[in-house]
Amino acid sequence: MSRVSSIAAAALLIAVATTVARAEDEPRKVDAAASASLDTKLFAQPMDADTTYACFNRRYDAAHLARHSRQKVGAMKVLVIARKPSPENREPYSFKLGFKYRDRKGDWDSSGYCNHAQNEETDGELRMSCSVECDGGGISVGLPKDGDGAVVRIERVRIWQNSKPDDETSPALEGGSDDKVFRLQRTALKDCESLVEDPDQRIAMRTK
Repeated sequence: MSRVSSIAAAALLIAVATTVARAEDEPRKVDAAASASLDTKLFAQPMDADTTYACFNRRYDAAHLARHSRQKVGAMKVLVIARKPSPENREPYSFKLGFKYRDRKGDWDSSGYCNHAQNEETDGELRMSCSVECDGGGISVGLPKDGDGAVVRIERVRIWQNSKPDDETSPALEGGSDDKVFRLQRTALKDCESLVEDPDQRIAMRTK
């Protein structure tokens, strides 16, 4: 085989491998019925005509933290928001994350947009896949196999202290050995009001 042919063959193999890798990375498409089912279970109610909220919360006790000595997070809450789709609102789902470190002072938060995702690695489990802009990582929000609540999974997500998203030096919460999967309980929306800066939105949450 000539040198030119070898280069061409190698380029073809790289192109095929890249295409396969991208296909494997992309979540499987989810049908409308499955998406509606996830929404009903995640939000625990029919979707509102305007905006629907779900709040999940957990403060880890000393016994849990003793069993998970490498867990950095001491408390976590997540607010998932679904808005009615419109031409102006092409990303109807969003999330707000708030947490405290077990051994550091201060409140930390993150936020971004979500969509329904399903892939082979989760045995077909349907989740809300959420990301932070500008390569800020993200989280996924799924349903536990038993009981009510949510399972939050983290690999890496950009965070801010005291709601300062303009901080260009903002760090990230990395999903270490004890900080990759968090099981949170469903709680009242008032428990997630601290994650919302807009006073009108906080008032709207109180009417749900």
